[in-house]
Amino acid sequence: MKMEEGMQLINENGKFNVEGLKDFTTATGFAQCGLSYAIVAIIGPQSSGKSTLMNHVFSTNFKMLDAYKGRGQTTKGIWIAKCNDMKPFTIAMDFEGTDSNARGEDNTAFERQSALFALAIADIILINMWYKDIGLEHAASRPLLKTVFQVMKRLFKPRKRTLLFVIRDHSKTPFEYLETALKEDIDKIWDSVAEPETSRSVVLSDFFNVEIAALSSYEFEEENFKEQVARLRQRFISPGGLTDQREAEPASGFFIRAEKIWKTIKDNKDLDLPALKVMVATVRCEEIAEEKLRQFTTDDDWLALKEDVQAGPVSGFGATLDSILETYLSQYDMEVIHFDQDVRNAKRRQMESQALEVVRNAYDTMLEHLHSNTLESFKTSLEQLLNGGEGFVVSARTCAQSCFLQFDKGCEDAFIRLSGWNVSGVREKLSRHMLSEMMAKYVKQFTDVLADEVQSLFEAGEADTWVSVRNLLASKTAVAESELSNAHVDFELPRSEIDTRLGYLKENARSVVERKARESAATRRVLMRMKDRFAKVFNHDGNSKSGAWTTEQNIEEIERNALSASLKILEIMAAIRLNQTTDQIEHVLFASLMDGNGAVPASGAPPDLLTSNAWEEVSPNATLLTPVECKSLWMQFKADIKYIMNQATSAQQTLRQAKRAITIVVGVVVVVGAAVVATVGTPTAMGIAARPEVAAVLKAVGPGLAAVMKDIGPEVLATLKDIGPEVAGAVRSLGPQIVTAVIAMMTNGFARPHQQ
Repeated sequence: MKMEEGMQLINENGKFNVEGLKDFTTATGFAQCGLSYAIVAIIGPQSSGKSTLMNHVFSTNFKMLDAYKGRGQTTKGIWIAKCNDMKPFTIAMDFEGTDSNARGEDNTAFERQSALFALAIADIILINMWYKDIGLEHAASRPLLKTVFQVMKRLFKPRKRTLLFVIRDHSKTPFEYLETALKEDIDKIWDSVAEPETSRSVVLSDFFNVEIAALSSYEFEEENFKEQVARLRQRFISPGGLTDQREAEPASGFFIRAEKIWKTIKDNKDLDLPALKVMVATVRCEEIAEEKLRQFTTDDDWLALKEDVQAGPVSGFGATLDSILETYLSQYDMEVIHFDQDVRNAKRRQMESQALEVVRNAYDTMLEHLHSNTLESFKTSLEQLLNGGEGFVVSARTCAQSCFLQFDKGCEDAFIRLSGWNVSGVREKLSRHMLSEMMAKYVKQFTDVLADEVQSLFEAGEADTWVSVRNLLASKTAVAESELSNAHVDFELPRSEIDTRLGYLKENARSVVERKARESAATRRVLMRMKDRFAKVFNHDGNSKSGAWTTEQNIEEIERNALSASLKILEIMAAIRLNQTTDQIEHVLFASLMDGNGAVPASGAPPDLLTSNAWEEVSPNATLLTPVECKSLWMQFKADIKYIMNQATSAQQTLRQAKRAITIVVGVVVVVGAAVVATVGTPTAMGIAARPEVAAVLKAVGPGLAAVMKDIGPEVLATLKDIGPEVAGAVRSLGPQIVTAVIAMMTNGFARPHQQ
């Protein structure tokens, strides 16, 4: 037996379950509690939420009403259960509701007998009553209480009990007013009960401590209801609480005492005489109300409206439904006009409540249409404004204001006058969904831009890359936070919820940066950027031009600079540095892969500092490239740039050889020319140069000269420029014709080996 689900103590026929109660007290250990226990019972109208209240306050599991199956009798007879996590040991008693038509003519006797049993056996009695019924003779259970008080004075000796009146579905009326009015009614009922002739005069406080609590609607204000129930529970479990304010008898005799009290109540005939006027009015008004409700549920106009609203929003929904309801309510009023006013008014309210339960699904469907249509309108209009170039904040606020106005007009059109239902919950839901749509669009736009800019920073690979990334992230996030804070004003949501969404935006932005960092840290991409950086620095060092090397350039120094720049890219991409924490990655890489001057270490052995799979002071989540991966990537990089280095060295050697050869040629020209001039004289030498046979020689040696130029390459031309000042004067002194002749002879000599 699950003790929180309980057992049936008295069935619907009034039979007392003696053996069941014995088993219950044994199984729960109740019999051993001595005086440390409490009995809590609840009475009240059928379907008023008694079982729900007991389950929430005392952590029991009594069967509750299923609102979707309609109002009906849920609890039959009297049930008891053990309360969980309650001190002292507490038993809850759930009673069959009063005013039930399930029993027919036998209802009045049983409900009064069971209520009297609750007052007699329990230490604390919760009287569940509707907020709007306070002050009404029948609805507030005044006849029942009056009968109970009469029998209490006559049959039982004074023993302190607590009467806790629980006012359900409390709304706007101040609690203090309700409390005062209810206590005045209770006092009047007590004072109206005649004193037994054989008893001294007694006052209400001799029998009862009267307590009052109010709860919001469980169906429509569930969160408020649960908070209030939690506070109500504290009144029971707190030191000096309700369960401590009692006089107890030994728990071991409980089952005997309970059986005897029930027998006493069953044998008392006075309890079977209800007020005739109230009884007749109750039966007839209830029958008429049920008939009118049945007619309403089969009304053609109502059925057509119900079907139409399934397909989409219906214009004039509230007014149409009000008119249909008013037809049947007016008919009810006409037919019950001669019955007791309190009873007929109570049954009218019951009929209204039941009719509203019938139309509730259609009304909710109407609100769903308004919600979905408004949300779609918001998405469409926001997209249009943004595509038209309108700013995000202005667009969001304009759309929100327009759409909320649209929704409010729709709700006003759908409002059912009798219901008094509040659409704030649906409006709040719409507000959240609209905000989610706005946030989704903004976040996508924001993260796309952020991702592109972060990617550009990683590709640039500057020394301050992570400083730039952090600054970019902070500035973009600050702008986004400011814009969203301004945009959310018209959504009428708590600041805490907006802050939560802004927190998500910040986390999302950080995730984007980390994702782009991991993408950029892919081995292939890092290696490509390292080689590009090496080529850029190596081939464009200082003031030199790409592809042009001179004999005076220090290739080893240029190589060290290029390697250092490439290693810096590896250091940047080794770890995520969004938290401004310091690390030793740069020091480790340069110390392991380059000497103090930036050169590659002479030893070819793997550096000890790069054999680990983790960096000191860097978490695994922030690691992009481990030390081992960095070492491997560096070795691959060195192998890939070896060809560039070999080409540069070879080109410089070729230039140096060409310079030496050109110097020799020019020197020979000078020497031979001088010798010719000295031997034959300047006029004679110039005459020789002008002879036809010299021109023939130049024509013959032309191919040889071209072969020489092709062999040493275009770099020789640059070298010629470099050595020009040294011999320019000597060459000019010989005259062009003599120089031409000498070069022709020399070139012919140089060309012969190439031709052979």
